[in-house]
Amino acid sequence: MDCGIVTSKIVILLLSLIFWAAGGALVYVGSYVIKSYSNFDNFLQDKYTFISAGIIIPVGVVMFIIGTVGCYATLRESKVGLSFFLLVILAIFAAEVAALVYGIIYQRRIKGDLERSMSDVFLKYDGENSDTQAVDYLQSQLQCCGVQTYLNWTTNPWFSSINNAVPVSCCKGNNTECTGKLDQLDLLNTRGCEGMLEQLLQDVMSYALLVILGFAIFKIFGTLSVCVITCKVRRGGYQSLDA
Repeated sequence: MDCGIVTSKIVILLLSLIFWAAGGALVYVGSYVIKSYSNFDNFLQDKYTFISAGIIIPVGVVMFIIGTVGCYATLRESKVGLSFFLLVILAIFAAEVAALVYGIIYQRRIKGDLERSMSDVFLKYDGENSDTQAVDYLQSQLQCCGVQTYLNWTTNPWFSSINNAVPVSCCKGNNTECTGKLDQLDLLNTRGCEGMLEQLLQDVMSYALLVILGFAIFKIFGTLSVCVITCKVRRGGYQSLDA
């Protein structure tokens, strides 16, 4: 049997199996990105990240289904099935490229987005509203305090309204002795939240982009393998794996 055909068949079968795993992985990554960004959406004005996640989640579902089609088309020696499989691979590849482009665009805008919105959200802190809950969640989760530094709170109207103290969400861990007073610096997180949140969002997006890029590159090899076998089928020389 032609070594190239055998190799192509094996690649397609492996691609089909990887489609099942990749489908689940893409759905997980998309859900992870949405969940991670939703936790801090009060501080984000642009929603470009949800476009990328909105693309890769349905792509993941389709990939799981198409993995079955690929196995069937290869094992049954179906020219129609292989042609359909090729078209789907190309469509998915295009969708992943689009998600990759949107992700790169948004990744470059994260810093500017945060700079515009975080100060406004922190200024609305009053101890009761939804912005208060968002700020407290951010500070407790990232163990930070203020926008650039804990001293940012000294210019916040809320600071002077409660006897010059920062929110208790600035306290380290669950320290019950921490009152938010600036004379307790050893009990307070002093690093600002903007840089830490930017790094977190950059890491999440980089992780998602690497996963998408890896699957897109593998689909290039899958496309070439399908083309090799499809051309062989049209010449009437297709052989089964057990020939």
